[in-house]
Amino acid sequence: MKSSTATAMITAALAEADRMNVSVCISIVDAAAWPVAFMRMEGTILGAIDIANKKARTAVLFQMDSADFAEIAHPNAHAYTLENTNGGLISFGGGLVLKDAEGRVVGAIGVSGASTADDIAIATVASRVLTA
Repeated sequence: MKSSTATAMITAALAEADRMNVSVCISIVDAAAWPVAFMRMEGTILGAIDIANKKARTAVLFQMDSADFAEIAHPNAHAYTLENTNGGLISFGGGLVLKDAEGRVVGAIGVSGASTADDIAIATVASRVLTA
């Protein structure tokens, strides 16, 4: 993923968070789960830093949104405790897989600091930069 694309995604996420009147952390990783861009809005709780990073890592490492990952990693599911692997993962929404126009995974975005629904909405708006 190009750093210019990641920067545009951060800008879109910040604008959406401002519009929603919430403060969040935004983490963008490449297809190998390496950091490309990160932003913590003023006033966002410190714990959201690690969560945003783990949401992005979870999405790209398993090539599924972190909300979908929750379906397989909860108690009584077939992969319970999977979130304890790979240095720690997250099994709730806010991490989205990012794909290019050809459908190839190019990275992921993780948003944390607001409600799970708001985190997902902000990440979704930012992900649209790839198709703009």
